Amino acid sequence: MSKRIFGAGVFTPTQLADTANLTTGLAMNITATAATNRVAVSEIYMGGQATASNVQIMQWARNSTVGITPTTLVAPNSDGPADGLTQAVTSAALGFVAATTPPQRSVLVTAARLHLTFNAFGGIVRWVAPPGGEWFITGISVNVSESSLSAYTGSGGGAMGAHIVYEQV
Repeated sequence: MSKRIFGAGVFTPTQLADTANLTTGLAMNITATAATNRVAVSEIYMGGQATASNVQIMQWARNSTVGITPTTLVAPNSDGPADGLTQAVTSAALGFVAATTPPQRSVLVTAARLHLTFNAFGGIVRWVAPPGGEWFITGISVNVSESSLSAYTGSGGGAMGAHIVYEQV
């Protein structure tokens, strides 16, 4: 397979508790879409675009409720192969920012989360997995088949851009 880049050119995530649905345009989600899919996330990058100092308490976390009927991405969002010669994949993993029924972050304390806090006033944060240490999204089971990048309770709500590098393996 080949690496893909799921990007959101600009969005302003609003703080959400774990029990809230990740509403349209406020989170970046990647779903496996098929029982046999395995997705390896190797990089998450966020860059602040806010006009004043604003703390973003961002989390990359597993979803307990998956998004139903994800909506097609529109600019400035994108999800495409890093290699222009990539072949089409049957039941490809999918990056989305909106769905008819939105996803929800898992409330389980045993579910993995990456805490990626930064200042949205020009700050950046980049998580890169070491070889073999990728974040895996697998199949279509609760708490492992979809993950999201979203703002957690206490976040300031500043504008930002982000990308996620992943590969269906």
